[in-house]
Amino acid sequence: MSRRLNCWEYTNCGMEPGGLFAKTHGSCPVAKMMKFDGINGGQGAGRFCWAVKNRSGNAGLPCRNHRLSCTNCAFYRRVHCEEEDGIVEAKREAAGGSKSVVCE
Repeated sequence: MSRRLNCWEYTNCGMEPGGLFAKTHGSCPVAKMMKFDGINGGQGAGRFCWAVKNRSGNAGLPCRNHRLSCTNCAFYRRVHCEEEDGIVEAKREAAGGSKSVVCE
């Protein structure tokens, strides 16, 4: 099994605290959301980013995949497949619907 990555590690966006782009653009709110720390095994909301995206309404969230609904995001699908007991979701709508994810 592969290591459980946080979204900023998976996308290599550089927006995590101390990251290359965070120095010029500010840190991503996902990495700083400590109230979600540990959900789906992530740091901050690093494996629960779709809930933060839903709450922010995309405004100010510099997600590399912001043009996609979360269920179409490769990282969301990866987390869904890695979580054996099921992925933690804020609401079914938080990820853009109730599409099923096929794990390979």
